[in-house]
Amino acid sequence: MLPLTLWFKGTLAPKTVKGGKEERQKMNKTLTRSRYSKIITSLKKARSRSFVKMFSSLSSLPQSQLPIPPKNSPSMNNNNNNIQILKTQVCIIGSGPAAHTAAIYTSRADLKPILFEGFMANDIAPGGQLTTTSEVENFPGFPEGIQGLDLTDRFRQQSIRFGTEIFTETVTNVDFSTTPFRIYSDSKLVEADTVIVATGAIAKKLKFPGSEVFWNRGISACAVCDGAAPIFRDKPLAVVGGGDSAMEEANFLTKFGSKVYIIHRRDTFRASKIMQKKAASNPKIEVILNSVVEEAYGDGVRGVLGWLKVKNLVSGDKMDVKVSGLFFAIGHEPATKFLDGQLELDPDGYIVTKPGTTETSIQGIFAAGDVQDKKYRQAITAAGTGCMAALELEHYLQENGYQDGKTD
Repeated sequence: MLPLTLWFKGTLAPKTVKGGKEERQKMNKTLTRSRYSKIITSLKKARSRSFVKMFSSLSSLPQSQLPIPPKNSPSMNNNNNNIQILKTQVCIIGSGPAAHTAAIYTSRADLKPILFEGFMANDIAPGGQLTTTSEVENFPGFPEGIQGLDLTDRFRQQSIRFGTEIFTETVTNVDFSTTPFRIYSDSKLVEADTVIVATGAIAKKLKFPGSEVFWNRGISACAVCDGAAPIFRDKPLAVVGGGDSAMEEANFLTKFGSKVYIIHRRDTFRASKIMQKKAASNPKIEVILNSVVEEAYGDGVRGVLGWLKVKNLVSGDKMDVKVSGLFFAIGHEPATKFLDGQLELDPDGYIVTKPGTTETSIQGIFAAGDVQDKKYRQAITAAGTGCMAALELEHYLQENGYQDGKTD
């Protein structure tokens, strides 16, 4: 995480605001406090400790002490609606393991990449899906495990170390119709010779009373990522969904749980016959059809998930099901809407890449990570495709006459 002195090119000393009526009224008059309070609330929801700490310190400052852009800043001098225009050989869009692996490789190759990590893009803090995960135990190099937020912070620090320029802004739209490619945020226009799209895919979640309270406290959207955690071992678990992913995750969870329920709102599964047969033949799996989860309850002791209230949609009957884990397996949504159809996508919205590569339908644009991977969706495979994208991009630049890190 960058210190404030690097973020805002100035040292900020938080000022304590006392509780006097006059001082409170003065503080309430500033738009700044209201604005940053909203930011803090959003960041707390995203469980981003680093960003909460940074913005919390800012929210205690009076307006006169808040950082402002220097007068000679390009963004202040540009006549195009105060949009800052930047040029680069490489622009990376994303903030997870794919994006930062690509950033590390391209910055070490002296390509001076610019990376847009987003600001609460898709309601997720910079760092992507890993920021919503508690302990990560299957990423190499951390035999004792590591918190998802800590891992993404390390990705970021390593990218910065080699010279990646990172902007905490969300890309709003792009123009890939001509070169250099154009990438827009609210305050910047980046003209890039090449682009790596690594915006990931967001797991679809169900919302019901308790679903947010017990997120990461028994409720998850990735059985492969979290299923082996100690809180799930030898405990009853549940999977919501009716497709191949639900069948696969239920079978996977039987390795750890004492029993696994598959809860599906319809009377038939849409999963392939072979996957249905595999689930039906597993003695640890019990199917609950025509049903939905209405509420999640705690265990009354540790503050983790303990029960589900399940409603039968046909009879209207409700029952309490004791579980220690609930896994959503209802699909993912790739973050590709901002592309506005300029790259070839598959029917589910994932970027189509040339088999065995990260090349997209437009030369010079590459895709890495979950935004183009609907099968594995793991941090380590995302990092691998980030490496591929960086190496293929460097080769593309060499083949097209770019030399010594400079564009024509």
